[in-house]
Amino acid sequence: MKVLVTGGAGYIGSVVAEELLQAGHAVVVIDNLSRGHRQAVPLDAELAVGDLADRALLDRLLRERSIDAVIHFAAFIEAGESMKAPETFFRNNTANALTLLEAMLASGVKRIVFSSTAALYGDPEHTPIEEDDPLRPANAYGESKLLVERMLAWFHRIHGLRYASLRYFNAAGASRPDRGEAHQPETHLIPRILAVVLGRAAQVNIFGTDYPTADGTCVRDYIHVSDLAHAHLLALDALAGLREKGLPEEGLRKKGLREDSPPLIYNLGNGQGFSVREVVEVARQVTGHPIPAIECPRRPGDPAVLIASSQKIRRELGWQPRFPELKTIVESAWEWHRTHAEGYANPATDASRRK
Repeated sequence: MKVLVTGGAGYIGSVVAEELLQAGHAVVVIDNLSRGHRQAVPLDAELAVGDLADRALLDRLLRERSIDAVIHFAAFIEAGESMKAPETFFRNNTANALTLLEAMLASGVKRIVFSSTAALYGDPEHTPIEEDDPLRPANAYGESKLLVERMLAWFHRIHGLRYASLRYFNAAGASRPDRGEAHQPETHLIPRILAVVLGRAAQVNIFGTDYPTADGTCVRDYIHVSDLAHAHLLALDALAGLREKGLPEEGLRKKGLREDSPPLIYNLGNGQGFSVREVVEVARQVTGHPIPAIECPRRPGDPAVLIASSQKIRRELGWQPRFPELKTIVESAWEWHRTHAEGYANPATDASRRK
């Protein structure tokens, strides 16, 4: 297939673009590079530098490249920032998604895999969280994504759009030593911890030590970025129709899918949680650095425990995490960060990559 990857110069999008190429698909990336990195885009992918608000560009790419499906990542992700400037998130995450969907409709492209988020659930009533649990975002970031899911449902109902919505928990790790996480500013825990080892921060702050958890700190579900990428390819295959792969109707029934199957909505996580203290301790073991940690008051809105149930995607699509161990996730992240302390700004080892 020919796949348009929006936000394909970003952390997760670039990894998915690489896996698509390895699976034999043709890839076109669109990214405005405001938060993505040109060097992260795989060399065999076509890069179109532009914004999703540019309807003319989207129309041209979808039609001239004969795009078969879209995987949509391009979004702002900082929950805290969304509570300071919600209008920015609704414009970029929600309005731009509508522009993309309108362009897809006009071009006859009816398959999309959407990068959603566990932030849709807000403060959950129980864990592990399941897909049919209440959707009550606690921040504007989560709301901006929920609005996209609602649009997708209406486009499916009225226009026959086939879509998968993948609700991530905490993406982490690096798929390979020359492609990893590089956000500015960095808000994710593992890169913030490793920044201390690299001398870019004096200590890591632990926000809250009185939660009702084993060690008093928040518990989160971390999933390796390569496992996330693999789930996107499985979802894309399912949307493409298993019958296109020569599977008989019996095979479709075994997978719980039909050519007229409903939307695919899945949580993606390890199904196990790790506390902040556990993550810090594993990072100490991996790096051999003491990593000073300072206890700070709780941050408003931080739930004690967020763990995903990923049984649905395991059951329906056969997805399994290949890198579920926290140590493996941290080791892969460390391999990236220790050789790219400045992210993609000046990676000496990547001099031959995309200019």
